[in-house]
Amino acid sequence: MANGFIGRFYKQPLQGVERQHVADIASNDAAAFAPAPDVTAAQATAAVKEESPLGLDMVSERVNLHRHLLDHINLGILDTLDDEEIATEIRPLVKDYIRRNNSPLNAREINDLVRDITDEMLGLGPIEPLLADESVADILINGHNSVYVERRGQLESTAVRFKDEDHLLRVINKIVSAVGRRVDEATPMVDARLKDGSRVNVAIRPISVDGPLVSIRKFTRKPLTLERLVEYGAMADAMRILLSAAVKGRVSMIISGGTGSGKTTLLNALSSQISPKERLITIEDAAELQLQQPHVGRMETRPPTLDGRNEVRQRELLKNALRMRPDRIIVGEVRGEEAFDMLQAMNTGHEGSMTTIHANTPRDAVSRLEQMVGMAGMPMSQLSVRSQISSAISLIVQVQRLNDGSRKVVSVSEITGMEGEVVQMQEIMRFKKIGTDENGRIHGEFRATGLRPRFVEEFAELGIIIPPAIFEPGKPLQTGPSKP
Repeated sequence: MANGFIGRFYKQPLQGVERQHVADIASNDAAAFAPAPDVTAAQATAAVKEESPLGLDMVSERVNLHRHLLDHINLGILDTLDDEEIATEIRPLVKDYIRRNNSPLNAREINDLVRDITDEMLGLGPIEPLLADESVADILINGHNSVYVERRGQLESTAVRFKDEDHLLRVINKIVSAVGRRVDEATPMVDARLKDGSRVNVAIRPISVDGPLVSIRKFTRKPLTLERLVEYGAMADAMRILLSAAVKGRVSMIISGGTGSGKTTLLNALSSQISPKERLITIEDAAELQLQQPHVGRMETRPPTLDGRNEVRQRELLKNALRMRPDRIIVGEVRGEEAFDMLQAMNTGHEGSMTTIHANTPRDAVSRLEQMVGMAGMPMSQLSVRSQISSAISLIVQVQRLNDGSRKVVSVSEITGMEGEVVQMQEIMRFKKIGTDENGRIHGEFRATGLRPRFVEEFAELGIIIPPAIFEPGKPLQTGPSKP
């Protein structure tokens, strides 16, 4: 560390022996305190779990050191440095703190401490390694001393801990303030997002009895494609062919499923089939869609202010989107009265629009839509609402997270119209469970029912050819990529 930097980095310039002491630390023991070698995300997570062999309370040490640095360094200069430079400059200051407090740490532990302090100052503290771990899908924080993650569909406990509830609240406020939202006793629940698009839900006291609850739904830096979903066994290749053609042919569809079943992941994958020439408008409570098209307008709801004013709901955003010349409107999730406006958009020249909905079956999805349209308070009969649904939506794709943690497209169904007062549906493809092995893993196969969607013939006129063989019911559908 250059001597000229010491005076700028500390709030108060160091004097005499103290200044020389820190400078000596920067120049000595170069081998022992060289930058830590690159580690994988999994190794970083393991480092978080590992306790100090000397029995030192590393959580307390990190927090105390963090406070010491905040009291003594010039925070304004942090904006002029990148993460690597900050870690380089912090290292001798950490060594100085350790010597003054007689903390028995070795070189590896000091490197880990420097990384943790950098995460604390620039990132989200103890959970930074979990955010970097690609194998982690969800991070679930149940108070300051209990952190779980989901890997491969299964929950597991971690050794990640926060110092106390105030420490966790500081991290929460850093998350929500970054997207212009707040969480306090007056508004104890909030939806937010991280820089990478990961979705965050927070609940604090008084509604969370045992301390703050934080749920982080991570999204991969590289969105999954339909081909990758086929490789992972989440759908059959015939399903990929059918759904890809449906998107290209501007078929309006709904992705239905339970919480954590993969609805948004599938929606992202399907959106990659949309022509780059089209203008898309996305509407979400917390922006998390990762569309790859060049012409995308993203809109996000806004919660009310402290006095209950200035709230912007999805319904207002949908109405505004209709004036923005969209080719398609993609709603992250319909859960209320905005369902009426979504159906109106699909019925008035915005074919190919897509959304997700929480429901256990395709038939339940239709029933929930009917109930949500009723929440809009429009003077419409039940028959009129069902007619709107049957004319607006063509496909319902049902996804499910199975008991073994795997996620599957379990049904692709077509809405064929009305018969009397009933919305008629026909299932095109399905996932059929066969059994469970000794490890609890569910086995099954994808099959076609033999029925063909009504839009197949229309697609042929548009030059979109769907191979007839994918609808043959005699054998299981291929679960790997198509053969050339």
